[in-house]
Amino acid sequence: MAGKGAPLRSRLARLAETVTTPLLPADVFDLFAPLRAGADLRGRIEEVRAETPDAATIIIRPGADWAGHVPGQYLRIGIDVDGVRQWRAYSLTHGPRADGRISITVKAVPDGKVSNHLVHAAVPGTLVHLEQAAGDFVLKTDHDRLLFVTAGSGITPVIGMLRNLFPSTDDGVLRLDRSKDPDIVVVHVAPSEPDSIFIRDLRALDAAGAITLIARYDDVHGVMDVSQLAELVPDLAERRTLACGPAGLLDALGADHEVAGLELVTEQFRTARIEPGDGGTVAFADGITLEADGATSILDAAEEAGVLMPSGCRMGICMGCVLPMRAGAVRDLRNGQITAVVPGETGAIKVQTCINAAAGPCHIDH
Repeated sequence: MAGKGAPLRSRLARLAETVTTPLLPADVFDLFAPLRAGADLRGRIEEVRAETPDAATIIIRPGADWAGHVPGQYLRIGIDVDGVRQWRAYSLTHGPRADGRISITVKAVPDGKVSNHLVHAAVPGTLVHLEQAAGDFVLKTDHDRLLFVTAGSGITPVIGMLRNLFPSTDDGVLRLDRSKDPDIVVVHVAPSEPDSIFIRDLRALDAAGAITLIARYDDVHGVMDVSQLAELVPDLAERRTLACGPAGLLDALGADHEVAGLELVTEQFRTARIEPGDGGTVAFADGITLEADGATSILDAAEEAGVLMPSGCRMGICMGCVLPMRAGAVRDLRNGQITAVVPGETGAIKVQTCINAAAGPCHIDH
């Protein structure tokens, strides 16, 4: 039977191709069942919920092949903006949900093409491209005294962990078997109270006794100095610290914890960049050339010139932007390190275009 069925399926496929020309059958299926198993992984936006004036939670129904995630992980999402598909990485802000939906919370940043589009222009029904969840910023089971230090949108992976530990219902915060033991303190930093994403959720968890919340607002308390952390959390030395936020905060925490011999696990959303160097001409394999200054990443400069580039987290973590450099030199915007290719000697070297700027003429194979 299997032998007879295969030729029949082949004939039916050829007939379908004839009927749907110039479209392939898969193209037709995409119109009616884009979230089906076996298709490119996509999701459909079902709700855009404002959190603050410049932040929104995006509820997405993922395709059938979504493999799930561990709270604290992120995903890469691709969305078409002005006719160009852009990819960005965002933390998932829920644990696994009973309805199978996933959510990300996006803060619109100045000049952020994708973040502003998602927060202010995305509408239910929009299809987006997805990649499977990734990342190691997750809870371990070998420590029950935890400190979370978050700043700004750095709360997003942490709220996913907390929501998984302490689900909220109409009857209040649930205490499940997995959430009986953890003793959790959350130090959350924001520019002001109205700018504090998920502050209502954090307060509800604090009121229910699930966490101890220490909220710090720059306009009230001033910019937090990490040396104050031991005063805010007297038993700091007894806790495992997980931190997510701007590079400056994480660098300071890292130095402080290293001196004290304390454990620190971090997730970083933006890289700290040093003073710019000289730029140069960037040439691509398809004949496109552009002039880039030394402060702008090759990725940003290329996209500004209309070049469709692979990208992901845009902070040097996910490796979604890597391309071969055939000749020339680039400068790492985080530390100033120069990577150079000498034709005929070194061969092509793969570089991360999101955190490297031109350091003279360079040729990118794309």
